[in-house]
Amino acid sequence: MHHPHPHISSSDSAAAFDFKPAKRRGSYSCGRCGLPKKGHVCQVSSSTPISTSSPTSTPAATTTTDASSSAARPPHSLPPRQPYSHLRRALSFDDIDIRCDSPELDLDGYDSTFPDTHLDPDNEIVSGGLTVGCLWEVLRRLPPAGLLAAARVCKGWRETTKRLWRAAEELRLMVPPKAQLRFIGSVLQKCPSLVRLSLKMESDVDATMLACIAFSCPNLESMEISTSDAAANRITGDELGRFVADKRCLMSLKMEGCSSLGGFVLSSSSLSTLWLSDLYSLSKMVFNCPNLKEISLEFSRQENDTTDLTAMVGGMGRSCLRLQNIHIASVRLSHAVVLSLTAANLRGLRMLSLVLGSEITDASVAAITSSFSRLELLDLSGSSISDSGIGMICNVFPNTLSRLLLALCPNITSSGIQFATAQLPLLELMDCGMTIFDPDSQNSPCDESGDNELPNAFNSKLHLMYQKLIIKHSRLKKLSLWGCSGLDALCLNCPELNDLNLNACKNLHPERLLLQCPSLQNVHASGCQELLIGVIKGQVRDNSASVENHFPCKRLADGSKRVLAPNFLSQQSSDDDKKRRRIVGRQCNVIVD
Repeated sequence: MHHPHPHISSSDSAAAFDFKPAKRRGSYSCGRCGLPKKGHVCQVSSSTPISTSSPTSTPAATTTTDASSSAARPPHSLPPRQPYSHLRRALSFDDIDIRCDSPELDLDGYDSTFPDTHLDPDNEIVSGGLTVGCLWEVLRRLPPAGLLAAARVCKGWRETTKRLWRAAEELRLMVPPKAQLRFIGSVLQKCPSLVRLSLKMESDVDATMLACIAFSCPNLESMEISTSDAAANRITGDELGRFVADKRCLMSLKMEGCSSLGGFVLSSSSLSTLWLSDLYSLSKMVFNCPNLKEISLEFSRQENDTTDLTAMVGGMGRSCLRLQNIHIASVRLSHAVVLSLTAANLRGLRMLSLVLGSEITDASVAAITSSFSRLELLDLSGSSISDSGIGMICNVFPNTLSRLLLALCPNITSSGIQFATAQLPLLELMDCGMTIFDPDSQNSPCDESGDNELPNAFNSKLHLMYQKLIIKHSRLKKLSLWGCSGLDALCLNCPELNDLNLNACKNLHPERLLLQCPSLQNVHASGCQELLIGVIKGQVRDNSASVENHFPCKRLADGSKRVLAPNFLSQQSSDDDKKRRRIVGRQCNVIVD
């Protein structure tokens, strides 16, 4: 299993080693009462206060340390992990499986302060004949569990690992169910220079955890909290508001499981990114964040949600004039919410995502196109827009729009999709899942997943069955047609296309499929006919063979006939040969499971 390794610049290793050399021998007298140690039993109390490292000195080195919640247990005794729900568009975590459920380990013993002395990292010997600089270079490549184990070797190694922790600027923790707050606090106190913190919570989150983070990380700039299915987030809106107001350096906040907020007032002059998910029935939402540039709000998909999105969007538009990216997912999105958003003067908006709003219509698209002229991403998945709305989008954003997502839109036909690809030359990503949908098809993807998010128009709107789709685009890289059971014929001529999703395209005829996409890397064909899967593999193989057997064409001396010239007669450069070999080595994966 891959473990992220701390990274510290080698040029700063000398500055980080400022501790005194290890003591060669101990004293013959007792350190408490001063009597000789031989045959002596000291009666003086041995309690010694533990000093906490001060964050006043910030090392120049930069460390990225990924840790689990603790590391006393060896990696070979790992309990099973639970799957996590991730924030939408959230950055994926590296796989971290270094865990410990033993809270008895006292990590505070490694945080004792030592007097600063200047050492030569190239000449000073620490232990085992290693110089300080050499030991630093070795230990900084260890995973966090290795660092904790190395701290038990000797005093010199313990001091070295302590300074590695002190130099850390990013920390990722997995908090198991039995972890105690004292342990988390001891880990955070090891990193006084911490600016980025990511927590994967298998235990409950409450205000005490926020207070611990606020006290231990005074310079925190980014915080992300994700929760497992068994964990509960009990942070209220008032507690979150106080945390944001107290952290003057906080620039990014991402949090899952925010169903207990109830309402909040966020006031921060530094906050620029805010992601909150699982919101439910908020009584108030106030954003006093003048520098906020990206906001993502995902609401619970329950019909009894009482959040007033119209008032929320209006207030957000008036107080956050620098917004560039907006993502809102809620079944309560409507045309009134869109009008409230377009009334704000958000001239710098680049990304707009309004998902699951079945009451968003072509009139909403007209309001969006009249207010925002520089959109690069538009996501109206789950809306009720039609081909007319696509026409308005193409007329306004032909020179800016590169990503268009229209999944779960039952009123869109293959003609609208073809028109969009023909009129948007910069398009690189397009999602049309469940648009060309056959309502009479059995075992549809929506039935298998159990989702009730599809608009009611799915059952009332009649579609033209057996539609054909022809797309020719020079820049399109990703195309998603998942669940398009009404699609009968498909022809793609996209030289840059590398990812194609045909999951659950059950009625796509194998003889009416043509893929002219030499750059394809992944084709998703789960739920398709076996014959169709075989045709896809054959066409992908033929595309690779055509690239492999491509030779330059030459004419005879009289110019009467064109022949294929072998490689040794070709006048092309060696760079072209290397490029051709690189293309041949790339194979396409047909994913069925």
